[in-house]
Amino acid sequence: MAELELRAVSKSFREQNVLRDISLQVPNGSFTILLGPSGCGKSTLLRIIAGLDAQTSGQVLIDGKEVDHLPPAERDIAMVFQHYALYPHLSVRENLAFALKMRRVPRQVIDDRIAEAAQLLEIHPLLDRKPKDLSGGQRQRVAMGRAIVRKPKLFLFDEPLSNLDAQLRTSMRIELKKLQHRLQATMIYVTHDQVEAMTLGDRIVVIEGGRIRQADDPQQTYNAPADPFVASFIGTPPMNLWEGCLRTQGSEPTFQSGNMTFPLPAHFLPTLPPHPSTLTLGIRPEDISLQRTPHSLRVEASVDLIEDLGADLLIHCRLGNLKLVARAGRNHGITTDMATSLFFPVDKLHLFVDQRRVDSPIAPPA
Repeated sequence: MAELELRAVSKSFREQNVLRDISLQVPNGSFTILLGPSGCGKSTLLRIIAGLDAQTSGQVLIDGKEVDHLPPAERDIAMVFQHYALYPHLSVRENLAFALKMRRVPRQVIDDRIAEAAQLLEIHPLLDRKPKDLSGGQRQRVAMGRAIVRKPKLFLFDEPLSNLDAQLRTSMRIELKKLQHRLQATMIYVTHDQVEAMTLGDRIVVIEGGRIRQADDPQQTYNAPADPFVASFIGTPPMNLWEGCLRTQGSEPTFQSGNMTFPLPAHFLPTLPPHPSTLTLGIRPEDISLQRTPHSLRVEASVDLIEDLGADLLIHCRLGNLKLVARAGRNHGITTDMATSLFFPVDKLHLFVDQRRVDSPIAPPA
């Protein structure tokens, strides 16, 4: 186990900036997720940590010691790739033992580590098979086992479950989370799947455009996104977001977007700058109510489409020329093309000023 620190790491390919001043601390024994869309730089960052790519500037430190000058083999890091990278001509046992043999580890130690990894991953019956005789999930377990037997300081995972079908991916997520608890190992996991991020990690680092947008625990990332990008990337379906401006009607400030106007909850007002250039108002689909609740904003909507998810419904609506999605239970009697009232609890509204989150200095009404 180890602690990782990145100091102002940047990476450029010719004139293309892939990573921009990434500074991050990964605590010892944590399960940290690097989350972001394709092309945001998360896999490049993982390769820099492993030593497979060199950063343009910045430092990588493991347990307080700079490792930029060390080749991958000397960083004591194990990496599990999206493609399993197993040797097809070797058995599972030989695949697990390969890296240890290259390091001239004693035979008895190799056998003990293989037995330990096989028990952890429940692959003992597979040790004499070749990779071609294994399912996708079994191959992924073997790839993880090959990392485990090395007992490295850091485990790096580069979208290891993306090639599996949905059901197997779910079961492997559970197994990977159990494995991390058993090993108490420091793991860094790259994914673009926010469900994987929310269920696996104890810390999520959201990356977009080569920059860290937010680094926080999963619940805080979901409940208090730092900016509109994080708000839209975390959550399924994503948060409803509307860009608009501040208007004053009489003494009451309002938020105006398109042809819709909302009274702005009073608990936001003390934090607003006098002349904000952009305002973004948001609310999550699951926070919208179809029944009146205390301290809520009422809006009139027209239902365009209803998606039946089995356990609940996704209701696609229009508020004037604005679009909105609400999540609701099954027994509401709502049908397509009908008009309905929606209620926004004021304590569930999110406000972003100039692309940054505004948190109320006073509590919303109870």
